[in-house]
Amino acid sequence: MIAALLVAVQASAGVGSPVVAEPAGQQDTVPVVTLSEALEAAANVDPNYVSALRQVGDAAWVRRGAWSAFLLPSINFNWSLSQFSPEQFNIGTNSVTDRLTTFSLQGSYDVFRGGAKFHDLAGSAAAVDGAAAGELQARYQTALATESDYYDVIAQRQLLTVAQERVRRATEQLSVARARVLSGAAVQTDSLQLLLELTRAQVDELVQSSSLTIARLQLGRRVGRDGPVDAAPLDAAASRELPITLDAAVVEATSSSPALMVARAQQRLADAAFKSERAAYLPRLSLFGQWQGFDDDLIPDATNRTVVGAALSFPLFDGGARELRVYRASTARRVADAAATDARRAAARDVTEAYETYTTARASTELAERGVTVATENLRVQTERYRAGATTIIDLITAQVDLAEAEVVLVQARFATRLALAGVEAVLGRRLF
Repeated sequence: MIAALLVAVQASAGVGSPVVAEPAGQQDTVPVVTLSEALEAAANVDPNYVSALRQVGDAAWVRRGAWSAFLLPSINFNWSLSQFSPEQFNIGTNSVTDRLTTFSLQGSYDVFRGGAKFHDLAGSAAAVDGAAAGELQARYQTALATESDYYDVIAQRQLLTVAQERVRRATEQLSVARARVLSGAAVQTDSLQLLLELTRAQVDELVQSSSLTIARLQLGRRVGRDGPVDAAPLDAAASRELPITLDAAVVEATSSSPALMVARAQQRLADAAFKSERAAYLPRLSLFGQWQGFDDDLIPDATNRTVVGAALSFPLFDGGARELRVYRASTARRVADAAATDARRAAARDVTEAYETYTTARASTELAERGVTVATENLRVQTERYRAGATTIIDLITAQVDLAEAEVVLVQARFATRLALAGVEAVLGRRLF
């Protein structure tokens, strides 16, 4: 029974793993994108980046509105037609009519609002700067997420190759063990041990195939495609040392990182809002003018009146509503100050973490490459020794598993290195290479 099982498994293993392999036509239909294409496409469909980009336009309109209020008067136009029953006196025609048409053009300009107009200008400038910094931050956060999905597809594809190689090695070793069992040089447990290893390798291959499918779908979602998208291979050259020291990166991050610039813009905006609310304690001087026309025709020109003047208002007490607004604005300013200070510390921490992660991952990649070389040679030696009967099947299987694990570690280290570089760039808000 055991022999029949081994023969059946060996025969099925000899034809590979048809459950996992993708048809050639299906592979050809999966669109492939380069990293630059993925970054460009993701920027157009990522909700957070689209929102940040629209915030830039919104802030620009707020800035225009602040300048308009500072330089230009507000103008209002009114026209009305009234029908009376019974007839009434028409102040335009100085007679009794059943219709009255009125027209008015009003304008006003705030000459002084306690300095609030200047504070509104300062606040609008801060909003523009904050929106620009927010757009930059969102752009690199989108790039980080896109690169993560892109590198994940490449990593899952490489891990699938590792799993397929593990299946191939286990299949070959099962053939060798089966031949040794048939010749009487080994016992049947050798074949059973390798059969177990082959089964585990095939399960791992199935899992990796599923993971690759999900990773491709995620990349497709990221770049705005309905369906899976494959990632074009990247240069396999060794990762380079960062062109900036850790101290320089910390200095740059704590002075001009996008997250910090957003927090500082919010700080300036909150300060301007507080000063604008506090300006309500000062008097307000306005100029106004109005031109009115009255008639019973559609275009009233029977009687025209013009009014021009100035108004001075000094709010003394409004039930404490003004004090409440000032207090809330003061609270918002304190919160913004604390947030800006914390953002500076967070920038130093985040850039240090990303920098150290890249350095560690880069060193780990070099060690993982060495590990693959050692594991490959160890498997070669153990294979030859097993063929010569100088070692046990356990040592051979251990060498096979060690090589597979070393290859997995290498793939993960390369993935972590590329992702850590994207993390450093996201904190600094600029490309390093």
